[in-house]
Amino acid sequence: MTQKVLIVDDEESILTLLQYNLEQGGFQVTTAMDGKAALDKALLHNYDLIVLDLMLPELDGLEVCKQLRQNKVLTPILMLTAKDDEFDKVLGLELGADDYLTKPFSPREVVARVRAILRRTQTTIEKQQEQQVEKKVIAIGDVEIIPDNYEVFLKGNQLELTPKEFELLFYLADHKGRVLTRDQLLNAVWNYEFVGDTRIVDVHVSHLREKIEPNTKKPVYIKTIRGLGYKMESPNKDE
Repeated sequence: MTQKVLIVDDEESILTLLQYNLEQGGFQVTTAMDGKAALDKALLHNYDLIVLDLMLPELDGLEVCKQLRQNKVLTPILMLTAKDDEFDKVLGLELGADDYLTKPFSPREVVARVRAILRRTQTTIEKQQEQQVEKKVIAIGDVEIIPDNYEVFLKGNQLELTPKEFELLFYLADHKGRVLTRDQLLNAVWNYEFVGDTRIVDVHVSHLREKIEPNTKKPVYIKTIRGLGYKMESPNKDE
């Protein structure tokens, strides 16, 4: 089945170039040149991935990303930014983007990144399906993870997680009690070196803590191991 990609950029030359290269790569491409049009299309139609520019008229890329996640659209998002601005990148990841590229970039690099994101998504789904028989539910304290349904519950209430948040939480829970370095988490969840930038792990851990921890300043589920990384524990575990 042909995978569908929505490209959003207000520069017609970039839009045309990306559309041509992705179509040559076998993708079915839809385009939009402003944030409002992109949001409308993404809410109305199902896409396998969205390539989203940060600086857009009507609504900027961050707002589009935020509103999509608020509307429970969990389609993977590759964010494009002309700014070499760490704040924008981190904020984009916090709002639910899965990856980002800084302009200028080559069309081939975009196609490769799109394929990598889609491959990771499919691999994760397949892994969860393989584990259905042995691992129907992972319960840690008040948190319940149902891998085959991609669902997480806290005290019986379902949580809304992005695909990357779910994958990170599942990996931490599946290795409960083990200290995992940022590099291990980066490679396990993102499946490749994220430009050597492990801050993406910290961003997603912070986001997860906001959703599952009773007190984010004193986390009882996802604990920071100073100088090493993170580990997940039951909140009632004796230390």
